Amino acid sequence: MALLVGAGAGLGSVAFRWLITTFTHLLSGHADYADAGHAANGHVPWLGPYFVLLAPVVGGLLYGPLVDRFAKEARGHGVPEVMLAVAKRGGRINPQVSVVKALASALCIGSGGSVGREGPIVQIGSALGSTAGRLARVSEHRMRLLVACGAAGGIAATFNAPLAGVFFAMELILRDFAVEAFAAVVLSSVTAGVIGRAAFGNTPFLVLPPFHVDHVAQFPLFALLGGLAGAAGVGFTRILYLVEDACDWAWRGPEWLRPAVGGLLLGVLLLALPEMYGVGYPVLEKAVHGGYLPAFLLLLLIGKVFATSLTIGIGGSGGVFAPSLFIGAMLGAAYGNAAHQLLPGTAGTTGAYALVGMGAVFAGASRAPITATVILFELTGEYTIILPLMLAVVLATVTSRLLSRDTIYTLKLRRRGIDITAPAPQFGGKHVSAVMENPPDPLPAATELTDAVERLHMPGNGVLPVVSASGRFLGTIDACQVTQALADGADDDLEPPPTAGQIAVLTAHVTADMPLSAAVAVLASTPGTPVPVLDPGDHHLVG
Repeated sequence: MALLVGAGAGLGSVAFRWLITTFTHLLSGHADYADAGHAANGHVPWLGPYFVLLAPVVGGLLYGPLVDRFAKEARGHGVPEVMLAVAKRGGRINPQVSVVKALASALCIGSGGSVGREGPIVQIGSALGSTAGRLARVSEHRMRLLVACGAAGGIAATFNAPLAGVFFAMELILRDFAVEAFAAVVLSSVTAGVIGRAAFGNTPFLVLPPFHVDHVAQFPLFALLGGLAGAAGVGFTRILYLVEDACDWAWRGPEWLRPAVGGLLLGVLLLALPEMYGVGYPVLEKAVHGGYLPAFLLLLLIGKVFATSLTIGIGGSGGVFAPSLFIGAMLGAAYGNAAHQLLPGTAGTTGAYALVGMGAVFAGASRAPITATVILFELTGEYTIILPLMLAVVLATVTSRLLSRDTIYTLKLRRRGIDITAPAPQFGGKHVSAVMENPPDPLPAATELTDAVERLHMPGNGVLPVVSASGRFLGTIDACQVTQALADGADDDLEPPPTAGQIAVLTAHVTADMPLSAAVAVLASTPGTPVPVLDPGDHHLVG
């Protein structure tokens, strides 16, 4: 299953990047408009550079109704929804999210939305993993694992960074480093990485020059940069949600129209600062190579913070990982310039500070230090930068924790009253067997649906378990499933009507020896629905 999900995530990444390239060329006339200056769109040259006022509006008119009608969870940066699905919903994600998210994010980025592609590809891969788990009727634990496999595969393929994909999934999605989980996620990441390299070549998604740390006196400079980057990550997080709150307060119209109307404001910003168009990797690379003056670097930093915040606030769809790297590169390059002016013989190259700043700001925003360290190492291939990078990333993480309780991902959930980091309640060591109730008499798998209807009509039998001839638990059925199956069968006189075993769904369940503290997550993800209790040995229904 991990191999299949990895392959699906890899192919999804290829398709998603193709969609971004296609829509960017259609709506801007360039492969990547961020580095084109104030150039005109070749498709509408008579508009000159002013086409950027209309591009976000056109994109919003396309993806706004799409998201509002088919998958509202595709709005925003995506990763919090995946974290919530794994932590609270048993890994269940709406299967149509993958298609809607791919189209909406590609349209948003292609029309000038200043967001990244990692959030969408994580949500796309995770939705594929959840769908595969649902079709195979795997347990809830395995469903969560397949979601993480999809996330890892998406990151690995789209960024050609298989190690970063693994640690992103383990550190942020699963928040667990168990051996079984690690093995499955690695398999998925490798599979997706092979597909990504076959499609995009064996090169990183950013082309960065080699850098070296030549003087031990540079380490205090990197340490100070880590503290500044941690504060910048927290500042980016707060401004992002402040702008989103302002957009929520100001907008009074239908949600499907919000991206198009808000796109006018984004277009004004893009007209003033075209470097904010789309993901902005060419601008990031140029900054790392020392192509901008310090004052303009700070302008790009501020511009990116507000451009990304505005894109998300108006209802855009895209990630915040790439903007974090962008902000870190601008901060690091400006800091490196200042250090070189003050200590010309000691500070070293500006590019090294830009690279370290990229990882440190992402660590400050996400509080994922392992992922931040690994992805920058994969990007550069320079082992000599690992020590200053680790130092800055850890200090950025500590600074972020001192300044803020939440990360850029968890704050979105906490604002909705959901705390995925809260410790599980304590139940004094009790197990499920201590509180389970006797189950209703199960239906044999061969039971005809007309007979099942009579049982479902009886009080207290809204959901009935279904067992095989050997007594093995197969799943549950309810009145809605039976009604739909009977309606479908009425249209086809050639096929025999299905039985209870054929329509049974393997829902979330627990085992009798499971601690109550572990069962709470399952109960929370299935409110109002009876949760079957199975014998841990032979998978028979016991409560």
